Amino acid sequence: MTELASFQAETRQWLEENCPESMRQPFNSESEWCWGGRKFEFISEDQRIWMQRMGEKGWTVPTWPREYGGGGLSKDEAKILAKEMRALGCRKPLESFGISMLGPALMKFGNEEQKREHLPKIARGEIRWCQGYSEPNAGSDLASLATKAEDQGDHYLVNGSKIWTSYADQADWIFCLVRTDSSAKHDGISFLLFDMESKGVSTSPIRLISGSSPFCETYFENVKVPKENLMGELNKGWTIAKYLLTHEREMISSIGESFATVSPSKSALKTIGTDSEGRLANSALRRDCAQMEIDGMAFFLSLERGKDEAKAGQGMGAVSSMFKYYGTELNKRRMELQLAIDGADSMVWQDDPKVPALWLRSKANSIEGGTSEVQLNIISKRVLGLPDK
Repeated sequence: MTELASFQAETRQWLEENCPESMRQPFNSESEWCWGGRKFEFISEDQRIWMQRMGEKGWTVPTWPREYGGGGLSKDEAKILAKEMRALGCRKPLESFGISMLGPALMKFGNEEQKREHLPKIARGEIRWCQGYSEPNAGSDLASLATKAEDQGDHYLVNGSKIWTSYADQADWIFCLVRTDSSAKHDGISFLLFDMESKGVSTSPIRLISGSSPFCETYFENVKVPKENLMGELNKGWTIAKYLLTHEREMISSIGESFATVSPSKSALKTIGTDSEGRLANSALRRDCAQMEIDGMAFFLSLERGKDEAKAGQGMGAVSSMFKYYGTELNKRRMELQLAIDGADSMVWQDDPKVPALWLRSKANSIEGGTSEVQLNIISKRVLGLPDK
């Protein structure tokens, strides 16, 4: 056997022996995701065991170096792991902004002490992170943020507020953009890491039209942050922020990736049934479902190519805006299609509001992480090289 074939066989055997049967079922809703952290309540013992086993193996972050809690796998080995998990139906063991956003930035800009302190805890699901970027008056123009961090000798004193802070009320730590120089816009921003239990930090959930409250307003009142929690150079946080945003957009774009494995046709077949030839009875929906699956697979393959290019050292950069734009628009189309499949039944809110709630929630996909309009401007300027006017 070749080395990769041997790894594949060993991986398959390990997953079969270590992934609990209940963790081989599709997620029914976001409430079944495992976020980890000090405050997280597992929905079952199997969920806790699955996260723990994958964390100990380093397979929650398979390509991270072993010294930082990762699996140390090559990109080809990581692909095999993902393939075998899909074949067995294994659930993702851990959702984490630490993995998808902070981790890559910390790996690139953090010092060795910060890496060894935070990365293993992220990999094992011990600490849950939230993102402190947007403010009431700094959304699309993020660089106009006003939250200040004043130098107090051995610490910074942080005052201000953030908004749309996803899961801030459930997070343990925050990675936060703060203003450390008011005389400059982009060059006066720094990147801080601090505990959400620090004195002076408070959160207030924002209720959404979908009925859930994943977003929060977050307030800082004379919060003391040790100087060693500054990541990167003072006043150079905007560079880190931009780098992290490419990973956030890649993460959000993966919302559309599910089309490669989840077929809307299956839902339609259950709801509508087949004609005399065994095809979906409604010809218009049959066409729309087929187009959705084609677009989903094309997007999945493009995203995989982009990831390979990034891992090969070419970087993703502004291309992440293309993926973010298309992936989120694709998800909105998916929910529109699901409404069409379910018809009037999809609008029933009292008993099972999952479909209308997800439809409403999908509208935010094209806003969070940078609006679709902002992404199109970035694509125009930095990918296509078009003039401003």
